[in-house]
Amino acid sequence: MNEADTRAELIDPALKEAGWGVVAGSRVRREMITLGRLQGAGQRIRGDIADYVLFYKGQKLAVIEAKKRDLPVTEGLAQAKRYAERLRARFAYATNGLGLYRVDMHSGEEGPVSGYPTPEALWSETFPVPNPWRERFGEVPFHDNGGQWQARYYQHNAINQALEAIAAGRLRVLLTLATGTGKTAIAFQLAWKLFHSRWNLAAWQGDDDTRRRPRILFLADRNILADQAYNCFSAFPEDALVRIVPDAIRKQGRVPKNGNLFFTIFQTFMSGRDEEGNPAPSFGDYPPDFFDLIIIDECHRGGANDESSWRAILEYFAPAVQLGLTATPKRSTNTDTYAYFGEPAYVYSLKEGINDGFLTPFKVRQIATTLDDYVYTPDDKVVQGEVEEGRRYAEPDFNQIITIKEREQYRVQVFMEMIDPREKTLVFCANQAHALAVRDLINQFKIRPEPNYCVRVTADDGAEGERFLRRFQDNEKTIPTILTTSQKLSTGVDARNIRNIVLMRPVNSMIEFKQIIGRGTRLFDGKDYFTILDFVRAYEHFNDPEWDGDPVAPEPCARCGETPCVCLVSPPSPCEACGNRPCTCEKEPPAPCPVCGEAPCQCGGVGKAVVEVELAPGKFRQLQHMSATTFWSPDGKPMSAADFIRQLFGELPALFHDEDELRRLWSRPDTRQALLDTLAEKGYGSEQLREIGRLVDAENSDLFDVLAYIAFALPPLSREERVASQRERLFSDYDYRQREFLGFVLDHYIQDGVGELAQDKLPRLIELKYQTPTDAIAELGSVENIREVFIGFQARLYESA
Repeated sequence: MNEADTRAELIDPALKEAGWGVVAGSRVRREMITLGRLQGAGQRIRGDIADYVLFYKGQKLAVIEAKKRDLPVTEGLAQAKRYAERLRARFAYATNGLGLYRVDMHSGEEGPVSGYPTPEALWSETFPVPNPWRERFGEVPFHDNGGQWQARYYQHNAINQALEAIAAGRLRVLLTLATGTGKTAIAFQLAWKLFHSRWNLAAWQGDDDTRRRPRILFLADRNILADQAYNCFSAFPEDALVRIVPDAIRKQGRVPKNGNLFFTIFQTFMSGRDEEGNPAPSFGDYPPDFFDLIIIDECHRGGANDESSWRAILEYFAPAVQLGLTATPKRSTNTDTYAYFGEPAYVYSLKEGINDGFLTPFKVRQIATTLDDYVYTPDDKVVQGEVEEGRRYAEPDFNQIITIKEREQYRVQVFMEMIDPREKTLVFCANQAHALAVRDLINQFKIRPEPNYCVRVTADDGAEGERFLRRFQDNEKTIPTILTTSQKLSTGVDARNIRNIVLMRPVNSMIEFKQIIGRGTRLFDGKDYFTILDFVRAYEHFNDPEWDGDPVAPEPCARCGETPCVCLVSPPSPCEACGNRPCTCEKEPPAPCPVCGEAPCQCGGVGKAVVEVELAPGKFRQLQHMSATTFWSPDGKPMSAADFIRQLFGELPALFHDEDELRRLWSRPDTRQALLDTLAEKGYGSEQLREIGRLVDAENSDLFDVLAYIAFALPPLSREERVASQRERLFSDYDYRQREFLGFVLDHYIQDGVGELAQDKLPRLIELKYQTPTDAIAELGSVENIREVFIGFQARLYESA
C-alpha cells in the first residue's frame, strides 16, 4: 500500500469507528499549517501539511501523521510532534495503519497504544478540569464569511489562548502578533464567540439569571483604525454596532449606550463635557462596569503610564476584561504595557510570519551619499537663518534645523531610479514640511502623467489626506502611487501591495521601526518581497538583539506590586483648575510651531527659522552614492550580502563535493530542480541567487555560474558566452531540424535564464515554435525523441571548456 491507500483503507475506517466525524462537534481535517516561505518568482518552500487534525468542541486536540503500511510505525513521529507543537494540540500520533504510537505533548509521556480514543475521551484527557465557558465558547463556530475565511494556525491559537484566559477568570489579556498577521480578524472572532455564547461579566461571575449579550468596546488611537475595525465587524447585526464620534455625542447630548460593539478612539473619550459644561472625559458618562470587554488596538501606544489617557480610561473601566493587541514584544520603551497586562497569552513574531509564508520577506538597500553629513563652506549660499561655521551637520539635523534642497533632490533622484515607478511606495520624512518638499520633488521627477502620482498624507492634510490614503489602500487603484509622510503612516496603513518603503529620516525607536517594516509585510499576489531603501542607517536596528527576540518577563506594577497589575481605582476627580478628568492643566500639547508646523517645535525654537543652504554651482553634479543589499537569512534574520554568501558557501559542500558533481547535477533538468529545491528549503531561493549574481557581476550568467563562483571561485560566463563556447558540441549528432529547435531553445535560455531548460517548459517551447504538438512531431520525431533531444543537449551545455 502507498500512503493514500493506507489512509483510505486502514486509518480512515479506524477513526470513523472511534467516532471521529460521526459524533456531533467532532471533525477530522487535513490541514495546511504553513504556506512555506516565499522564495521569489512566485515560488515557496514546501509548507507543513498535517495528515489529520482531530477537532472537538472548537479545539484542536490531536495531530496524526500517516505513513504507508510498509514503513515503521514511528516514521512520521518527528513530523507529528512538530505539527502538534505549532497547533498547540495536546497529543501527537504516528501511524502506518497497522500500529499506533502516541505522545502527550504536555507530560512528554509516549508509547504505543491500541487504538484511537473517542472524541469525548480525548477531550477529557486534554482538559481534565472542566470549565463550562470553554465548552460554551466551543459551541460557537468561527464566522467563515460564507466559506471565504479560515483561521490560520496562529490565529486559532491566539483566539483559543485568549478565550482560555477569559474562561479562567483573567481580567487582563495580551496578544502579541506581528503587524500584518490579522489582529483585527482575531479580535472579530473573539467578539463573535463571546457575543453568540452570551458571555458577560455578570454571567461569568456566576449570576445565572442574566443571559444578555456582552458590551464590547474597541479602542484605537486613530480614526482610520477604528473605522477599519468597525467595517471588519459588519457581520454582526447592524443594531449591535455603534461608532462613537464627537459630533454624535454633541448632537444627542449624551454618549450612545444602545448596542453591543462600540468603536472609538482615545481622543474622543477624553473630549467630553461635564454637567456644568466644563471639559471632562466622555468615558465618565458610562458607568465603570458598563463594558464587559475592552479591546485595545496597538496597546503599546500611549506609554501606559499613570498620566496617559490610555491608562486613565482603562483604570476607570477596571471591572471589564481588557484585551491588549500589540505587534511589539516587551522592550525598554514599553515596559508599563507588559506590567499592566502581564505575560502575553500568545506571541507570534515577524520572523515566524515570514518563515511560515504568511508575511512577505524583504530586502534592504543601504544607500550612502556624499552629502549625508555637511560642513558649511563660504562658496555655499545661506538663503535663510544663521549657519554655524565649522559645525558638522548630521542626519538628525537635516530638515529639523537645516535644509539643503539639493541634498533632498539628489536622494529623490537616487531612489526614483531604483524603484519601479508603477509600484506603491511609502516615503518617511523628517516632518510635515519635509514630506511636502519631497512630494513636490517626486512629482517633478516622475515619468507618469497623473497629477496625483505622489501625495502627502500627514496630520495637516486632514480629510483630503485620508481620501488619498483610502485610494492608496485600494489594490484596484494605482493612483496615488507614492505617499510621503512623517509620523502618521507608521501604523494603520493596511495596504497589501506596498512594494517599497523609503526611509529619509532617522528611526530611533525599535517599536516604530518594526511598525514601519510591517507596512510592507502583507501578502499580495505576485509580491515575492518588498524593498526598504534606507538613507539613514536604520538597518542597524537589525543588529539589535531586540529586533525579533522573545518577550522579556514583565515587571511588577509600580503601584500595586502585582503582575499583571490589579489596581482598581475610582473614577478620576475633576481638576479644580481646568475641570478635566484627569487634569490636563500641565499636559496640554504645545501649539504648533509657526515655522515647522510641528508640536513640539522641531526647527530649533519657536520663531527661529530653519537654516536653508543652497549649494555652490557644480557641487550638485559632484554628488555620488553607493548602495548595498541586505538579505533575509534562512534563520529569519536580515544579514549582509557578504554574510549571506559566506553562509551559502558553508552549506554547499553538503550538496555537491566538487565541480564535476555540480556539473553532473546541473546537466539534467530533474537533478538540477532537486538541487534548486534543496537550496530553497535552506533559504537560498532562485530570487536570492539571482540577487547574488548581480552582486558578483554575473547578472547575465546561469545560476550554475553563481554557485560555481561561490563554491570554487570559477569565473562566471554570461549565458551568451556559454552557448558560444559550446556551440559545436551542442549541435553535433543532431540533424538540421533538431538543431533549429535547439537554437530556438537556446535563444530563450540566453534571454530568460536556466528556468527555460526545465522539463515543464518543454510543452510551451514546442507551442511557441511549432504551434501544435503534431507539427513538432512531424519535424522532430516522436514525443520521446523530442524529450531526449531536449534533455540530452543540456549535458553538453555544462561541460567544462
